[in-house]
Amino acid sequence: MMDKKRNFGWGQLTKPKRRRGSESTSRTNDASGEENEALRRDSASTSRTDDVSGEENEAFNTSGTEYDVFLSFRGPDTRNNFTDCLYRRLRLAGFHVFLDNEELRVGKEIGGELLKALNKSRIYIPIFSHNYAASSWCLREVAHLEKCTSKSNGKKEILPIFYDVDPDDVKLKTELYKNAIAKHEEKFGPDELKRWEAALVKVARLKGWDLKRKGQGELIELVVEEVFCKLNARYVSVPKYLIEDHPQIKAIAEKLEVDSNGVRFLSIHGGGGIGKTVLARIVFNRLSHHFDGVSFLNDVRESSKCGLIDLQKKLLSSFVGSVIAHQIKDIEDGMRWIKKVCNTKKCLIVLDDLDKKEQLEKLAGESDWFDFGSRIIITTRDKSIMMTQVESSNEQGQNQINRVLSYEVREMKYGQALKLFCKHAFRRDSPIEGYDHLAEKIVRRVGMLPLAVEVIGSSLYCEGLVQEEHLDKIELWKDTLKQLDEGPYKDVRDALMISYDRLEPKHKEVFLDIACFFTNEDQTYPIIMWRDRNYHPYHAISILLLRSLIKTRDGKKFWMHDQVRDLGRYIVLEEYPCKENPHKFSRVWIQEDALKLLEEKREIQT
Repeated sequence: MMDKKRNFGWGQLTKPKRRRGSESTSRTNDASGEENEALRRDSASTSRTDDVSGEENEAFNTSGTEYDVFLSFRGPDTRNNFTDCLYRRLRLAGFHVFLDNEELRVGKEIGGELLKALNKSRIYIPIFSHNYAASSWCLREVAHLEKCTSKSNGKKEILPIFYDVDPDDVKLKTELYKNAIAKHEEKFGPDELKRWEAALVKVARLKGWDLKRKGQGELIELVVEEVFCKLNARYVSVPKYLIEDHPQIKAIAEKLEVDSNGVRFLSIHGGGGIGKTVLARIVFNRLSHHFDGVSFLNDVRESSKCGLIDLQKKLLSSFVGSVIAHQIKDIEDGMRWIKKVCNTKKCLIVLDDLDKKEQLEKLAGESDWFDFGSRIIITTRDKSIMMTQVESSNEQGQNQINRVLSYEVREMKYGQALKLFCKHAFRRDSPIEGYDHLAEKIVRRVGMLPLAVEVIGSSLYCEGLVQEEHLDKIELWKDTLKQLDEGPYKDVRDALMISYDRLEPKHKEVFLDIACFFTNEDQTYPIIMWRDRNYHPYHAISILLLRSLIKTRDGKKFWMHDQVRDLGRYIVLEEYPCKENPHKFSRVWIQEDALKLLEEKREIQT
């Protein structure tokens, strides 16, 4: 979980000139706000201290960057309910959000950080509420954002939300906003009021959302989806029930160091289901605003089965549109086009789930394909994928500037895994009373593997919904725990089998031996046995290490994730019987079963 002691500053990752706090404001309960000169220090704000916009919000900010979304709202009306929920959901989706605070502003002119935020934001979301027009700052904001949008040549958009008012109220067809605006005339004069009124009418005519006709949760999801579309795929979706691993996100960001020159390739590697893609998606969303162009290619392993040309076209279309991208004639032509287009852009590219070196070579080639500052991230189970890129960078003699890095994803901590499981199984952060012990057992039994935690949690939630009321759901959970002793769930098994299926026959034998007998055991005796069987053990072990199927600990001991070990044992029990006798198994690892077999053999012999 996030360290509240703030032993490090997230802002150090990108070396901002200001703290991230200047983007989201610390609010007070003073509705007038214009008397608080002492609080004005920065017209944008001081820092928020809530857990959403604390350390993690500082992680990816740099001075002068654009904001994706600017929220304008009347604090006393919506600050602690709808606006806060919308802000948190937008931040969770990875958007760079400016949370305005009209209550801390003084004076008559928009300036300072607020002016910068208004000018640099790409999407404005005014939340019109009952007392919105009672705030002169809200009125000045809506006038300014309307002006920015009208002069942006379509690059900026306004998405209004009508919280507890009708569009007609904002269009000044009723007395609500008309009377509120009239009270400002003495201080600001009739000309300023006319400008505000004209802006309100224009904004109210735009397509938006009426909260009175939808639930808050439903509307917030619609807003997030619309922002995704408007920002032209600069963001990718993340799981609905997400537990962000902030230390790992921070570690990846430090390796990428987006403010530095040169081109960097980063391999995020680890076993199946450990969370590589989710980490890549979060980092992509948080960093995308630093780059001239971005592209996220999903599931390259599966997509490349239909050929790499389609993937090259998809990559190019992210930067120049589909018309030019579809002019690609063949793979070599695609490589030339990618280099031509990306050589003049600071690019962020994610290639998700690579399993062959050719995919990297044809899609991201070498570092001289890209402009300085570009970052190429790959996710893979196979650490050897990046070796081609290391060699090509060294050959160019550019490794002083261009770097090839790797990051191995760590196992999820128990507390995070339990919370993730509860989000899927109970739709809450902690277990329901009576299920605590079972939930903890299941999470530990699957070794905190994120994929297994999600699959089993969701399965129990769905099965619980269809379970008849008179049936004891506790028994369903107990059965699930027993089922896990027989091997991983099918969805988890299918994901892990991808790595196993790519092994050569001798490497599979070594893998199954480790799964059945040698997890947490010394390497010495198994290596002697494998050498005697001509399995070339050192080569086999290096392949299993590269594919993230095993690790070595304490120098000489094999280690395997519980779910990977269970997969190997499942393969022996279900799919890998002894060739000489299909009714027997090639390996027996349970002591009682082994003794029973020996006794039966002795009886037969006698």
